[in-house]
Amino acid sequence: MRTTTHLLAATAGVAALALSACGVSNTTGGSGDGEEYPAGNVEMYVGASAGGSSDLISRAVSKGLSDELGASFPVINQEGANGALAANKVAKAEADGQTIAIQNASLFAITPLAVSADEATDLGDFDVVQGVSRDDYVMVTGPKSGFKTLDDIKAAKKKVTYGTTGVGTGAQLSCGLTYGSAGVDAEAVPFDGGAPALTAVLGNQVDTACIQVGEAIENIESGKLTPLSVFGPERVDYLPDVPTAKEQGLDVEVAQYRFMTVPKGTPDNVKDAIAEAMQATFKTEEYQAFNKQNSLTPMEISGDEVVTQLEADKKRFADLVEQYGLNLGAS
Repeated sequence: MRTTTHLLAATAGVAALALSACGVSNTTGGSGDGEEYPAGNVEMYVGASAGGSSDLISRAVSKGLSDELGASFPVINQEGANGALAANKVAKAEADGQTIAIQNASLFAITPLAVSADEATDLGDFDVVQGVSRDDYVMVTGPKSGFKTLDDIKAAKKKVTYGTTGVGTGAQLSCGLTYGSAGVDAEAVPFDGGAPALTAVLGNQVDTACIQVGEAIENIESGKLTPLSVFGPERVDYLPDVPTAKEQGLDVEVAQYRFMTVPKGTPDNVKDAIAEAMQATFKTEEYQAFNKQNSLTPMEISGDEVVTQLEADKKRFADLVEQYGLNLGAS
């Protein structure tokens, strides 16, 4: 038996040498500088449940990466804590590009304003590879509320309730800043995601809600919801008749955007391979149609540009939260 074992080991060693001589890598682990990437399947975490914007975007990019790089990029849903649980999986993974995630800006620019310092996810634990897209927020109300514009909200004689997609999210901040800067007495009602917030405003359980355009647009177009404002730097192409908050005299600019991350210290050749494959994906008709179908605005900027935007947003949001005395940790 021992002789047989030695023969098998020797045979495996000869085979490995032969593959190496032919220029074929037999690496089954991570990829370092100069090694081919990817080395087998790549786990792609998403910090949200299946069917939401983050999940759908991750799956669209996953397909593109698979097509471009010739490996499987299975999406793994690890929902919870506004994406922090999935982020933690990536931060603690080996820095070889075999564990990656498209992450949300709110986790790094807004959630730290709602949780303690030791609970906040640190951008320094990641390398940002490539920007993906922007998902705008819209404030909506049901026809029974009587609100047609933000001026109607400002003139409200009662406490106004607003649903959000959770604590420490862009939805919470955009609505909170709107009511704070308008001097309106309002109360947040956090829900666990866009779907229940949408259901609540449709059922008149809350007066208004701030949710992502892609989740609200069908009900806006059918007349079941009235859009009051969007919160991006300019009007949203998918809702061209809805004014921004700034157009209506309120200094509120909040948008969700997403970007690809890998563990800190991942080799440059790996990051370059991912970025190039993503850029090729963005150019396909299939991916561009996906963006339109889901009301997403391309934000296909470099990783360095994403980091610059995140740092600026984090400071701006912190200043505004302090200015208007908002408590984002309130549930």
